[in-house]
Amino acid sequence: NDEEARQLSGEYSLVKAAAKIHTMGPKYVVIKKGEHGALLFHNKDVFFAPALPLEEVFDPTGAGDTFAGGFAGYIAQSENISFANMKNAIIYGSNLASFCVEKFGTERMEDLDRKEVNTRLKQFKALTQFEIELEE
Repeated sequence: NDEEARQLSGEYSLVKAAAKIHTMGPKYVVIKKGEHGALLFHNKDVFFAPALPLEEVFDPTGAGDTFAGGFAGYIAQSENISFANMKNAIIYGSNLASFCVEKFGTERMEDLDRKEVNTRLKQFKALTQFEIELEE
């Protein structure tokens, strides 16, 4: 998470923290910002994925672990460790974590089905996609 990245690197800025952590060996650095989403760093490339705004958060316990499991599971099933695919994995992990917080402990995850996951993925896509005209 962001606090651990700051402690590990000795840097307050998450951009500087990620750069310092890169020098320690990791090719990619993911910094989870709890209810504020996640950042993915790869050299000078940065991707930010917001957390899905929810009306009510019942219990945040396990959300970080659910994010990590969804992220790792997505990477494992796709067998693709490109930056573009890591971005998809971050969204997938964030999507699953958004379900985890809706009930106590693992209760919400126990009856989750693929249709619900896909419906919420569409919400994430709508949240993060936009059109803008830029002057050249």
